[in-house]
Amino acid sequence: MTPSMLDINSLFSAGGALARSVPGYIVRTQQREMAQAIADTIASSTILIAEAGTGTGKTFAYLVPALMTGGKVIISTGTKTLQDQLFNRDIPTVQSALKIPVTVALLKGRANYVCHYHLELTFQESRPALVSREEVKYLNLIERYAKNSKSGDKSGLSEVPENASVWQYVTSTRDNCLGSNCPHYKDCFVIEARKQALSADVVVVNHHLFFADVMLRDEGLSELLPTCNTVIFDEAHQLPETASLFFGESVSTGQLLELARDSEAEALGNAKDFAPLPPAIAAMEKAARDLRLTVEGENMRMPVTAIKANAKFAGALSELQERLDSLIDLLESQAERSDGLENCWQRSREIAGRIKRWQEQAEAEGFVRWVEVFSQALQLNATPLSIAGIFNKQLGGPPRAWIFTSATLSVKGDFSHYNDQMGLNTGTIPSHSMCWESPFDFAHQALLYVPAGIPEPNSSRYTEDVVKAALPVLKASRGRAFFLCTSLRAMQKTYELLLEAFKRERLDYPLLLQGQGARSHMLERFRKMGNAILIGSQSFWEGVDVRGEALSLVVIDKLPFAPPDDPVLAARIDKINKEGRNAFMEYQLPHAVINLKQGAGRLIRDETDRGVLMICDPRLISRPYGRKIWQSLPPMKRTRNLAEVEAFFSANSTLTQA
Repeated sequence: MTPSMLDINSLFSAGGALARSVPGYIVRTQQREMAQAIADTIASSTILIAEAGTGTGKTFAYLVPALMTGGKVIISTGTKTLQDQLFNRDIPTVQSALKIPVTVALLKGRANYVCHYHLELTFQESRPALVSREEVKYLNLIERYAKNSKSGDKSGLSEVPENASVWQYVTSTRDNCLGSNCPHYKDCFVIEARKQALSADVVVVNHHLFFADVMLRDEGLSELLPTCNTVIFDEAHQLPETASLFFGESVSTGQLLELARDSEAEALGNAKDFAPLPPAIAAMEKAARDLRLTVEGENMRMPVTAIKANAKFAGALSELQERLDSLIDLLESQAERSDGLENCWQRSREIAGRIKRWQEQAEAEGFVRWVEVFSQALQLNATPLSIAGIFNKQLGGPPRAWIFTSATLSVKGDFSHYNDQMGLNTGTIPSHSMCWESPFDFAHQALLYVPAGIPEPNSSRYTEDVVKAALPVLKASRGRAFFLCTSLRAMQKTYELLLEAFKRERLDYPLLLQGQGARSHMLERFRKMGNAILIGSQSFWEGVDVRGEALSLVVIDKLPFAPPDDPVLAARIDKINKEGRNAFMEYQLPHAVINLKQGAGRLIRDETDRGVLMICDPRLISRPYGRKIWQSLPPMKRTRNLAEVEAFFSANSTLTQA
């Protein structure tokens, strides 16, 4: 069926297929209009940038025309959580309602599938890292799962936590996969997932997988894309950052430690008689660890100019390159003894090349070089100043529809920032942008509160004053709040200050802090408690859905402007300003608005939710650009009066009890 033949009005009507089949289905004009726009886009093989406010029902709005019109469809999501939700719940629901016999496949990156070869290696004595009883227990569970599972997807083994360290030993990476040379190639879960994806009508992937394939030709999509009629990016606001990651190049000490681990295992199994190899591996591993130790602190980003001033770093990097070169020579001499040793040799050469390119690359080439430091690793990065031109090239090829959708793509209905970032308005394919407001009644369901008397965010006592202003609001809401901070430091300080204040005032609302458990586990606890306060940073700004009274207040400590000393942002700002443009208005402000809209979007999740959005940053009122920011938020009543906030919660409490 062609999109022009689709009767969208009928399908989304009160008596239509969705209403008859989906429990609790609500007719929404915005959803129907969005579905029609997507059907038209598919029919014309053009580009649609579609912003749909919370509650629009955008998932069904793109699934119905995509499934009904036939052809190959790739749906890419921002998170694996949404990927699983689409595959396990949303697509089957629409399929059942429309009675369409389409085939659907779920394709994830190789790190999500058990690797038979590396599982086998892990059981050898060469893997002494698995020392705890818990890890050994997990390993045995994974072995049993690998024998019985059809997919090998680690999400199907709930008994082993997703972040358990054992997974890194029993899954493959692009670097250490042996490909068709693997002795377990015929039974490979990754290959099977790719086969299913190739034959399916609809393939559900995530953004990281999509770009890993586009740039690295690694994950099996390169065979899918040419046959595809429609590509849909959900949570499309995440694309610029994800694309930047893959359109650039990076190399980390973590990759070097993995290389050392795999080389050691291969040497033990296939080159026991070659004595020089183990000490060379150990020397390279030590050099990689020493490089990380040259920079104090963690969770930091540094420009190349700052790291060059560190004499210890330069010396350690030179030492690492020498040790790596020595290892490369030894691995080459043994490479023909096994496919595994051959793989380690090729990986070592590729890593050495990346390090050399990072050292030699000039900023004039359109890339910014920088270093990121984690608790256990150090990463060298080269990131493009603009991804627009690179991404625009990906839109070429056979005619197909490209749909970008999210609740947050525009600034007050203006899509120019997003279009410029992604290069969507410079190519030969016609593109159009459309916006649908949320169907929720924000004027009655929500209140925006900006407290008076808060100092500028650069004040030394800013977090203390924010917590002081938030305390009476938290009392009025009886807990039931997200406290969203723009930095990990502010998040920790807020937690400590609230602990002190609750003890002083004898308040017993449970306090949950990001990092105390997996995000899904923390959200489950938050929902069950009913009166908790969850203090979080970036992890809880988006992709979190808590409906009902358990979340009645969202506090945002300050406007989410990216740190101006971030090396990538600083380089992009410099480039824009040198071109005679205004980087703040064109780049920094739109970026902050889109992030703020994500945080604010946690509050009202359905027609019966009520709550207060408290933004503590005085710049929302004091700066000329503040008006542009709050006008980009849903149209809720605004106040600076605490009494109105307390009255809002009091009325809500009365309604609840009545």
